[in-house]
Amino acid sequence: MIASERFERAAVLGVAVAEETRRLLSRHLDAAGVAGDGGTVLVDVPYPDAAVVTALLDVAAECFGERGDSIEETRQAALEALLQLAGFDAESQLNWGEVGGG
Repeated sequence: MIASERFERAAVLGVAVAEETRRLLSRHLDAAGVAGDGGTVLVDVPYPDAAVVTALLDVAAECFGERGDSIEETRQAALEALLQLAGFDAESQLNWGEVGGG
């Protein structure tokens, strides 16, 4: 396999991981989980989806080379990178203003 094929496959996998993370978070989004200060969104993801999200974040952290002082900080950094890749922005369903008129 040539390098460009490996890069293309890695890119497809990365987008798939980002989209699956996006799907799971959107599925469990509750308007009550949105905090006003700083635009922080809290999403309670129950088991078994929580196990999938954790695995996705661990894979993403490894792929992106994310590091932190704790596993939680490493996963948070990976989550931020995934959300950027998945296109979570002002038009995202996770944006409180778009969800329910916050």
